Amino acid sequence: MTLIDHANEVIASVRRKTDRVILFYSCGKDSEVLLDLMAPHFKEIVCVFMYFVKGLDHIDNYLRAIKARYSNVRIMQVPHWNLSRALRIGFCCVANPNVKIMSLKDIDESVRMKTGISYSFYGMKQADGMHRRLMLRGYENEAISNTNKVYPLSHWKKSDVLAYIKARRLPEPIAYTNEAGNGLWFDAKCFDYLRRHYPQDLEKIYKVFPLSRNILLRYDAEKAAAQIQTK
Repeated sequence: MTLIDHANEVIASVRRKTDRVILFYSCGKDSEVLLDLMAPHFKEIVCVFMYFVKGLDHIDNYLRAIKARYSNVRIMQVPHWNLSRALRIGFCCVANPNVKIMSLKDIDESVRMKTGISYSFYGMKQADGMHRRLMLRGYENEAISNTNKVYPLSHWKKSDVLAYIKARRLPEPIAYTNEAGNGLWFDAKCFDYLRRHYPQDLEKIYKVFPLSRNILLRYDAEKAAAQIQTK
């Protein structure tokens, strides 16, 4: 059985039970491939994007593009579960001890309640690490948990995902760095990417997390110091 056959088998097994599903969509390569595999099977796919700062142009543009590409997609944006921790402890902002700490499980349950949908899809793979490998191998078909969380890309590797994107001529996914797990985060390389390509979005982040300005200040200072040492 090929990787695509396995993914389609997992997707089809859910389709026999429902025609509406949730997909946690990060705008990255794994979720892009997963959406393309799922799209022919379901009447409605609610793509859930978890944000740290809402209204970033490069994110909104990408989400509009996938909605135009797939007529059965509905977009839902919700606060990232890690955002609650950042606000609670005052990460790059003023701490707010009244913020309730959330988990991915909490977000999943909230979206299910709002949509009335009982199956949620994720782009996680066994190749992502030991923890995920052990977790996924314990599920039905190594892809479906007993809480209706579904992982059709369970057997895939990064190279398989990239090959699928190329073969299907899918749009270039958002990639802030070349490293694994390259979603939007308070990282110097990520911020440098935004500074070069989407400076208006970086300013929006600064408004919510003002102390994050120090990330690039430190990055630039270290880079300048390294250049001096090499001379």
